[in-house]
Amino acid sequence: MMNVAIEAAREAGAYLLENVGKIEHLQTKKGEVRNLVSEIDKGSEARIIRAIRARYPDHAVLAEESGTSEASSDVKWIVDPLDGTTNFVHGVPIFSVTIGIERKGELIGGVVYDPNREELFTAEKGGGTFLNGVPLRVSASPDLVSSLIVTGFPYDLATNPGHIVEHFTDFLMLARGLRRLGSAALDLCYVAAGRFDGYWETSLFPWDMAAGVVLVREAGGTVTDLNGNTHSIYDHRVLASNGIIHDEMVQVLKRRL
Repeated sequence: MMNVAIEAAREAGAYLLENVGKIEHLQTKKGEVRNLVSEIDKGSEARIIRAIRARYPDHAVLAEESGTSEASSDVKWIVDPLDGTTNFVHGVPIFSVTIGIERKGELIGGVVYDPNREELFTAEKGGGTFLNGVPLRVSASPDLVSSLIVTGFPYDLATNPGHIVEHFTDFLMLARGLRRLGSAALDLCYVAAGRFDGYWETSLFPWDMAAGVVLVREAGGTVTDLNGNTHSIYDHRVLASNGIIHDEMVQVLKRRL
């Protein structure tokens, strides 16, 4: 299954690169002006699903654009064909293809491909995390003040759901640096790679984080909800870190929860 995920991610990533600047039909989802979708998102997703179906026609697929397909298997593929659509639309080279694999409700594998940097992040449960075949490990940053962290904003940012603006300000005052890339999957990959020390975000969907959660865990990191409790990709919120600064991040978030 990992080989299929890798091949599908690479094919979709190549398709995305070929179509940068070629969008003809751009729409918004659910009337949200910031939530974009194009024919390129759909074309990428079609390629991924086709690759999965060719080998595993009985598996379920949960994909951002086409939703959930029912199946007899206990395996579910969780797909985001273009994570970072807004960046893609504006020609910002920070976007990715992400594919997670779930069996009986447990995440067992993840692949994230960044076609701009030709970086392929892979992880299997119990098998470690790799970048282009090289093992990865989370950072050893000891505290928040010496950490570089990252977050993302939801499409309904203007309503400030869950006090996200206050969370942002709190971390901005306490961490060494705070970034916002625009691709949740890459945020998680960079925590796994030790480039970022911590990450939190709200209003996410399973396809945004399924693969990335496996990557962080297998690289030695910690993933929970914002309260430090057991995480579910169906819960819309995530906190991921190198593990060392995790409790400190939880305490900052609890100020507003």
